[in-house]
Amino acid sequence: PRAMAAPNLSASHPTFFILVGIPGMEKFHTWISVPVCMMYSAALLGNLVLLVTIVKECSLHQPMYLFLGMLAVCDLLLSTATVPKTLSVLWSLSTQISFNGCLAQMFSIYFVFVAESAILLAMAFDRYVAICDPLRYLTILTRSVVGKVGMVALIRSFCIMLPAIFLLKRLPYCGHNVMPHTYCEHIGVARLACADISINIWYGVAAAFLSAGLDAISITISYVLIFRCLWGLPSLRASPKALHTCGSHLCIITMFYVPAFFSFLAHRFGQHIPQHVLISLANLYVVVPPMLNPVIYGVRTREIRERMAHLL
Repeated sequence: PRAMAAPNLSASHPTFFILVGIPGMEKFHTWISVPVCMMYSAALLGNLVLLVTIVKECSLHQPMYLFLGMLAVCDLLLSTATVPKTLSVLWSLSTQISFNGCLAQMFSIYFVFVAESAILLAMAFDRYVAICDPLRYLTILTRSVVGKVGMVALIRSFCIMLPAIFLLKRLPYCGHNVMPHTYCEHIGVARLACADISINIWYGVAAAFLSAGLDAISITISYVLIFRCLWGLPSLRASPKALHTCGSHLCIITMFYVPAFFSFLAHRFGQHIPQHVLISLANLYVVVPPMLNPVIYGVRTREIRERMAHLL
């Protein structure tokens, strides 16, 4: 029996994976696709308008808005890396994705996620300098510094996520290629392997902590310092105005990290959570924040609201 089992363990990677969609809800796939498609369209429109507004209006070429432009690019990439294939699966147009295509999609999703987390941290630092050291704001956060921050975010994201591809390529799959999901994600692919995936699981935990985890801790520290600084302001009028500038950022941080950490922990430790609930949340996560981010900043930030109206 051991001799017969050996060829299976050395089996090559499957040519393609079959994406099932949302298990147990196949009858409702068409109905589910309608809000997903609408939210994706809204995300594309909102982020493109926001991006064009920031690029075209010279008055918005300030650190806060440049970081917001980077965030809009990340939102466009995150939703576009997942939603078109998701809709293809929900509409039963194409449920297949090649092995390399699956790894490319997985890498793109996590690469953008880690980069977006770094940009949110940069935005928190931007608010800290603007509120706690306003006189040095423009000397600390020059365009050169903003550009370097964006480059470091990309390099860090690439270095953290690249090993995940090799960790999946080393696994034997023994012909298992049916994946209960609408897009490819690391642990979903790893669970199809017929070998021990402990390294994949622990690498996923370490990568999440060293990127989004440390970023979230740093953002928390930044806002503790910001609120402490606001508490000591002599003018009571300054505090509400300063808090308002942080409100939009805090809303986006909440939408980004809470569902992400819940999804991450549930996939690894929430064995009793129904699969269709986890996959539905995973689909909402890649489309709801990208849709709402430009709305939050567009509505709450007067400068962007006025420039958008002028541009349109």
